[in-house]
Amino acid sequence: MSNISYLTQESYDRLSAELDVLKSDGRAKVAAAIAEAREKGDLSENAEYDAAKDAQGMLEAKINEMEKALANSRIIDMSQLDASSVTVLSKVTLRNVKNNFEVTYQLVAESEADTKQKKISVKSPLGEGLLGKAVGDIAEIKTPAGILQFEILNIEL
Repeated sequence: MSNISYLTQESYDRLSAELDVLKSDGRAKVAAAIAEAREKGDLSENAEYDAAKDAQGMLEAKINEMEKALANSRIIDMSQLDASSVTVLSKVTLRNVKNNFEVTYQLVAESEADTKQKKISVKSPLGEGLLGKAVGDIAEIKTPAGILQFEILNIEL
């Protein structure tokens, strides 16, 4: 499976800015905490030093993860997308075939997924089941509770 994620220009810019802050301010704060802990004497029994080093390791891991995510991302040009089938960034209105419940979701990259804003990852079971479908199609989604069927009522960009 590919590690490529698709982002809007705004999302890419936001992640790049966050990475820049972590590299500059984040690293400076961690370095200051390590220096302050070092001044307190014996490093072998210095809990503050250990905590600062742990924080540094976690920060570097997060920076590395974000760099990989940005390196493996592709920016989507909304003007090039087609609303005839479900793609990344599509807003899809679905109807649960069993209970007639209707809901609208937007398919987004994993880093942008937020169920409170009704944004679901294209790599989620529902997202994967919807990709490529057209209005009127029935998407069968395999879940732990069984297979759910959703009729696609509308697709927008």
